[in-house]
Formats: sequence, C-alpha cells, structure tokens
Amino acid sequence: MNVDLNPEQEQLRDAVRALGRRYGHDYFVAKAKSGGHTTELWSEAGRLGYLGVNIPTEYGGGGGGITELAIVCEELAAAGCPLLLLVVSPAIAATVINRHGTEAQRKRYLPGLADGSQKIVFAITEPEAGSNFHRLGTVARRDGDDWLVSGRKCYISGVDEADHVLVVARTEDSSTGKLKPALFVVPADAPGLTRSKLDMEIVSPENQFLLYLDDVRLPADALVGESVDAGLPALFAGLNPERITVAAMGAGTGRYAIERASSYTATRTVWGGRTIGSHQGVSHPLAHAAVQVELARLMIYKAATLYDAGRDLEAGVAGNMAKYAAGEAAALAVDTAVQALGGAGMTTEYGVATLLGAVRAGRIAPVSREMILNFVAQHVLGQEKSY
Repeated sequence: MNVDLNPEQEQLRDAVRALGRRYGHDYFVAKAKSGGHTTELWSEAGRLGYLGVNIPTEYGGGGGGITELAIVCEELAAAGCPLLLLVVSPAIAATVINRHGTEAQRKRYLPGLADGSQKIVFAITEPEAGSNFHRLGTVARRDGDDWLVSGRKCYISGVDEADHVLVVARTEDSSTGKLKPALFVVPADAPGLTRSKLDMEIVSPENQFLLYLDDVRLPADALVGESVDAGLPALFAGLNPERITVAAMGAGTGRYAIERASSYTATRTVWGGRTIGSHQGVSHPLAHAAVQVELARLMIYKAATLYDAGRDLEAGVAGNMAKYAAGEAAALAVDTAVQALGGAGMTTEYGVATLLGAVRAGRIAPVSREMILNFVAQHVLGQEKSY
C-alpha cells in the first residue's frame, strides 16, 4: 500500500499551502467578523486552477479527482482558511453534474465551477426531515413542460454568494405513484425563492440560510439528468465527496491548531525558564491530538483513493469513517490548543478559539457522528438497523 502522494499531487499541496499562507487566518477572521466573504482568495484559487482540480479538462478543470480536491481543502484549512464552499460547490455540485447531468448541463455549469466564476450550493436538509431524503417535504410537480418546486430547506451554506442552488426535491413516480428524489438546478434569484439568514455561533465568512420555495417555476432542463430516474444515483454521487472533503477540511484545521499551539509552547517560558512544552502535561495532549489528526488523514486519503478508483461502496464506508475520525480529531486538536495556550488561547490574536464553533459543528454536519456509527454498525458489523 502506497501512502505517498505522486509528484503532481505534492506540487499541488505545496502550491495551495503557499496560497493559503499568503492570506492566512487573520484574513479569514477579518472577513467573517466584518460580514464579508473570502472573494479574493476564492477568485485567486479559481484562477490558479485549484477549485476545478476534480473537474474534467474538457470543461476547464484539472482532470484530477476527489484526492486532489481533498488536498486543496486540507491545505487551505491548514493555513487557517477552511472554505466550506469548496465542499458544496466543487465537491458536491460539480461531481453530481459531471457524473449525472446532461452534456448540455456539463457544458453550461462546469467551466464556471472550475474557474470559480460560478458557485452552486447544495440544499437537502429540511427542518422536519434533517438529511433523511425519505421524509423530504420539498416536492416538484409537473406543470406542462415546466416544474413547480415548493418546500423549505435549512442550514444551506453560502446562498448569498451563489449563482444557483442544487435543490433535492421529490417527484411522483408515474408508474407507482410514490415519491422519489430528484435534483434541480435553481437560479438563486428565481421568483418564489426567498431566504432568511440563520444566526450561527461560528466564526465563518460563509453564512447559513433557511430557504423557502413557493412554486418556483423551472424549465424542463433544470432537472439534473435525462429523467427523474437519475435523481437517486445523482444524490448519492455527491455524498461521498462531501464526506471526504469535509473530513479533509477538519484535518487541515486540526493541523493548523496544533501548529499554532506547538509554536507557542516551544517558546513560552515560565517557572524557572523552561518552556511549557517541556512539561508532559502540556506536550502529551498536543502529541495525542497530533496522532489523532494523522490517523484521520490516512483514512481520508484511503477514502479518496477508493472513490477515484470507482469503488463507491468501499469509498462510502471509508468516507464515513474518515468524516467521523476527522471530526473528532479536529475538535480535540482545537480544544487542546486552546488549553495549551491558556488565556491566550481565548484571544482572537492567537487564532485558535475562533475555530471552536466550526470544529464542534464538524461533529454534527453534514452527518452526525451518531448516524455514522449507525452506518458502521449496520453495514460493517452486520447489526440490525436501530432506527
């Protein structure tokens, strides 16, 4: 088993790391606290080709896979700039459209996703259903050649920055009368689509929204794929990349926190002139967190490798495990870093407490640690379904 990146991937990692460090966590926090967005970083990353590394070259991308996109997510986070829209736009939307969209949809959307000039966010979660698509209340119904979509969505990231929203709705199966999922590309300014910002205790330039769809009229070609039968495969096509890139962002955040804390503890001297890092009560928790982050990274790149090899079932297991491991490791790393820095850890200046809300949310979204444990128990350990 080869655990090394290839030379091109190493070059990508080095280049993205350099870009991220030119902006850094101070830039990220300043944008978040001012109500701004990381537009400059996003635009430069797009111009340099980092946003489209997983998009085929014929549509303006780099021709790589989720492994390359995970590298981008991890390295920007490791520089203190964890960009959530990398998950929803290049990872989810681009993957869904590339794998299950029509050729016209690929030509229309993928070039803009690749160069960063277009953002498509993802809307599945609902107030009553969570991410359980079997209970989604958002429904699309035919009206002549058009579709009318109505429903509510919650915790939808970055709608205020997006050109389109990839909406998961349910349509009626004409043969059975049952509802089944379908995906629609909805313009963010479509009549009948309104939004309400959610106030979150997370320091992030990317905002969360409630969405309301009130008979939003869409043309026939807004449906992803050739027919509604593409809906379920298209939905699942986006879930593994989502898990893997969220995990990569978490691992990068953990690395950033450990690096900040380690730099501090290696130079901070008290009680007779020894550095506080020389005390095992300080160094051992940091070392433990570093081990957990590194273990998560191994699972992340295993999952990405399996996904890029087309081994979707195995990638599903590994992706869920990677997301679980990275969520736990990132939360541990940031909390440990805050503790190691003492009072300084709670200041904005030292740049670790600003990550507490985000890493705590990483144990909940986009799938909770409990649902991952349910998945592993059922699909890996062969246990009876508990819910």
